[in-house]
Amino acid sequence: MPPKTAQISAILGCQWGDEGKGKLTDILASKYNYIVRSNGGANAGHTIYYKKGNKTDKFVFHLIPSGIFHPKTKCVIGNGCVIHLPTLNEEIEELKKHGIKIKNRFFISDRVHLLFDYHKKIDAAQENLKGAKKIGTTLRGIGPCYSDKVNRIGIRACDLLDFDKFKKLFKQNLEYQEKLYGKLEINIDEEVKIYQKYAKFFKEFIVDTTQMFIEATNKKEKILIEGANGVMLDLDHGTYPFVTSSNPSSGGLFTGTGIAPNKIKNIIGVLKAYTTRVGAGPFPTELQDKLGDKIRESGGEYGATTGRPRRCGWFDAILANYALAINGITEINLTKLDVLSALPKIKIAVKYLYQNKELKNFPASLEILEKIKPQYIELPGWQKDISNCKKYSDLPKNCQKYIKTIEKLTKVKITSIGVGQRRDQIIFQ
Repeated sequence: MPPKTAQISAILGCQWGDEGKGKLTDILASKYNYIVRSNGGANAGHTIYYKKGNKTDKFVFHLIPSGIFHPKTKCVIGNGCVIHLPTLNEEIEELKKHGIKIKNRFFISDRVHLLFDYHKKIDAAQENLKGAKKIGTTLRGIGPCYSDKVNRIGIRACDLLDFDKFKKLFKQNLEYQEKLYGKLEINIDEEVKIYQKYAKFFKEFIVDTTQMFIEATNKKEKILIEGANGVMLDLDHGTYPFVTSSNPSSGGLFTGTGIAPNKIKNIIGVLKAYTTRVGAGPFPTELQDKLGDKIRESGGEYGATTGRPRRCGWFDAILANYALAINGITEINLTKLDVLSALPKIKIAVKYLYQNKELKNFPASLEILEKIKPQYIELPGWQKDISNCKKYSDLPKNCQKYIKTIEKLTKVKITSIGVGQRRDQIIFQ
């Protein structure tokens, strides 16, 4: 059973995303009144396996919080996100097909910024201009939308509620973007018609979520913030410029929801038992051989958003310690441990060498990151199926040794261990 929970908690990915945050959110959701997304947009894919009767369905959400399957839990898209309403509408329709009701339990911050198709076109144009220096964006328009936000020309959900104002802003923005990028092949009249329908449909969901959280906090209601992406993709603390355009670190929890920093008492860091990355950028422990391919196939490591194969490598304790420290992580959820079950030997990176000297920190410089040489310890594998293990004591001794080694290296307690895809394939200790 999941342990007792704090009034306000958060779940953060502590690698390059795809750590398995959605599964833990889904498991813990029933213990909370609210589940909140604080950053990102449709570039983040959260995979949930939902069992109804004897049937298990796979859902991949890009915008709707992972707690939506729990009927008493309210799900919120916070102000730090950017939302593409056509994508959100598709997710809602998919939920309706499966009989999942969202009325009075799904809310969108009136301060959230709206992402349009022209943002996607700009994203593709910018990526093409970079040529060999592409960063591997998902092409979902996330960067251009956040750029509009920073440039103070963005359109927010509250603007949709005043449709005359929305039309004016939309036309102004498109004209502005086309002056910069040339014709974007967007039919203004058609887009306005589509968004007029969305304005009517989404009106009931758009609320002042900041005030909602103030009132919920005062009433001692429980809130779980679901981070998207991963700390190493953070705009400030990640492997810049191979990062996302928001803050998936703990700082983004506060700015992306309006919940005060002193209210969040527990931050769960999610770490995969190995390391993966989608797209370009430095990856010190990457396995560019058949072993990396084997881990990818065993773990089903293909992007939930793009379908791209993920790069795979050994667990990186230096990276993990950096992510845990800057985010104030209080406990660890170690995921996908079962993927390593077939390996006779498993490595963990415990230090970085640069020019034959040990680095004491995780470097900001890409040039250094690309030249460092990880130093590993090697542990014996367990080579047994652990997917049916229900208790920590059920795990093979070598598997327990691997978990304890990560705990010792990170100095943070591992309180939950993922041993399979389903929500019941998790061990709490």
